[in-house]
Amino acid sequence: IASTDNAMAADLIQRSQRADFLGKIKVKLAKAIKENPELVPFLLRLALNDAITYDKETKTGGPNGSIRLSEELKRPENVKLDSAVTFLEGLKKEIDEESKGGPISWADLIQIGGKKNLFFFFRTFLDAAIKKCGGNEEKGNFLYNAYGSNGQWGFFDKQFGRSDKPEPDPEGRVLLWEEAPIAEITNRFSKVGLGPRQVAVLSAFLGTDQAAMDAKLAQDSELARWVKKYQDSRETVSQTDYEVDLIGAFTRLSILGQSINYEAYTYPPKKFKLKL
Repeated sequence: IASTDNAMAADLIQRSQRADFLGKIKVKLAKAIKENPELVPFLLRLALNDAITYDKETKTGGPNGSIRLSEELKRPENVKLDSAVTFLEGLKKEIDEESKGGPISWADLIQIGGKKNLFFFFRTFLDAAIKKCGGNEEKGNFLYNAYGSNGQWGFFDKQFGRSDKPEPDPEGRVLLWEEAPIAEITNRFSKVGLGPRQVAVLSAFLGTDQAAMDAKLAQDSELARWVKKYQDSRETVSQTDYEVDLIGAFTRLSILGQSINYEAYTYPPKKFKLKL
C-alpha cells in the first residue's frame, strides 16, 4: 500500500510540474503573440504544415518539429514561415533558460503556439464577456472560461511531450494551400484521417485570408455545407459549433502519429535537510 501511495504522490507531483510549465509557456506565448499579431496566420500555418506531413501507411511524419529545419523551410509551401520559426526560436530560448525539466521540444512549442494563436479567432464571445463585466478583462476572462469553449482544450493540453525529429520529413506531403485544387486539399486531409468537415473548420490554417479560403472551399458541394455551418456559427456570440469542432480537429491534427511522453518536463523535487 505504501508503494502505491508513493507512486500516486509521484504522479501528482509530475502532473503539477507539467501543468505549471505549460501554464508559463502559455503566458509567454500570449504576451509575445499580442505584441506580434501580424505573425498569427503564419504560426497557424506552421502548426498545420508540421503536422500534415503524417503518412498513415509508413507511420512517418506528423507534428515532430522538423519544419524548423532549413531543408523544410526552403520548400515552396513553407517559404513564408521563416519569420514564425525565428519568433518561436527566441521564445524557446527564454523558456528553456527558465525550465527546470529540460528544454521544450520544437514539436510541442509549434503546436501550443498554434493553439494560442487560435484565441485571436475566438474574440467575439470573449469581447462580449469582457463588455458584460464592465470592461474588466480579468472578470471577462473568468466568464469566458466558465461559459465559453475554453474547457474543450483539456485533451489537447494532456498531449504534452512530443519528440523532435532531427531530420526533415519527406517532400511532397504538404500543398500550397491557396493554389491547390480543392480535390487535392481534401485528398491530403483524407490521407491523415481527416474529412471534409475538418477541412472546412480548419480554413484559418489554410490561408492568410480566411474569407477567401472559405469562398474557395465553398465551391465544392460537399464542403459548402460545412463552410456555411461554421460561417453561421462565427456570427453568433458564443461561436460554440465553430470553436468546439475547431478545437477537436486541431487536437487530432496536433498528435498525428506521435507517441506522447507523459513524463516530459518533470524533475525530481528538491530534498530539504533538517538542521538540528
